[in-house]
Amino acid sequence: MEFVGYLLPTRDHVARGDHEVSPLVRLARRAEELGFDSVWAGDSPLTRPRADPLTLLAAVAAVTERVTLGTAVLLPALRHPILLAHQLATVDRIADGRLVVGVGGGFPHPNTEAQFAALQVDFSTRISRLTESVDIIRQLWTSTGVSFQGRHFAFDDVAIGPRPARAGGPPIWLAGSGDAALRRVARLADGWLPYSPSPRTYARELAMIRRPVTPALYATLCVDDDVSLARKRMRTHIERYYNFPLELVEQIQAMFAGTAREAADWLRGYVDAGARHVVVRLAADDHDAALERFAASVLPLLREGVPA
Repeated sequence: MEFVGYLLPTRDHVARGDHEVSPLVRLARRAEELGFDSVWAGDSPLTRPRADPLTLLAAVAAVTERVTLGTAVLLPALRHPILLAHQLATVDRIADGRLVVGVGGGFPHPNTEAQFAALQVDFSTRISRLTESVDIIRQLWTSTGVSFQGRHFAFDDVAIGPRPARAGGPPIWLAGSGDAALRRVARLADGWLPYSPSPRTYARELAMIRRPVTPALYATLCVDDDVSLARKRMRTHIERYYNFPLELVEQIQAMFAGTAREAADWLRGYVDAGARHVVVRLAADDHDAALERFAASVLPLLREGVPA
């Protein structure tokens, strides 16, 4: 496997009533020390409240040197694209060009729709807002005097500063599956970040993109020598997180509970299907211990056969 990333447990901390952000920054720094290739933060200000991903990643950028920093995933439709382009460019500067911008439209669900309504954004326009935003952001990263006339946004002669650290700006990865989402990936994205529930589905959808992109994966794991305990912890975590039965969620998302060797073999199934950057969300209550355990027991197995 080429790259393994770690998703910061921003939602888990707030769900437990812990509103301190400094432990998340320490986890990010520890992930870098343990050999992870990237650190990620999710986005959901109201549906599943958590620390703002861009503010958090700016803090992480200041205390790390090597790891890629990414959003998994950001919801551009909730933000004005001029301000978002400015924020992303600033974070990329702080990170010396280490930012990856993972974006998505938002999964259809009454709670997600309520979040859009509270922010006075029509949920039915989320995809068209996403596509306009990607276009606008890229133009603002690379040009001055940008003018735009679209369905949702219109402005004249706009420039932002600072520019991103890299020419062209950070890579933009799109989440999603299904024909329409995959067409968007092929048309707009530098990378693809789905949570396909099986390697077979992943391989089939990756083949449908038909354009070179970075093929990534968002996967949830619970690792324990006791498989039944791992499954129990996964259930507790997922049902608390989504308020849906585990059996329903795992039909949609990539999820695994089991031993370290089994977890590595399961992830290698996605590698065989084409994945090259796996973002791992750990189902746990003690995230410090879970991070250490994954790094000690699963990472070495994933690195087997990879040249130093």
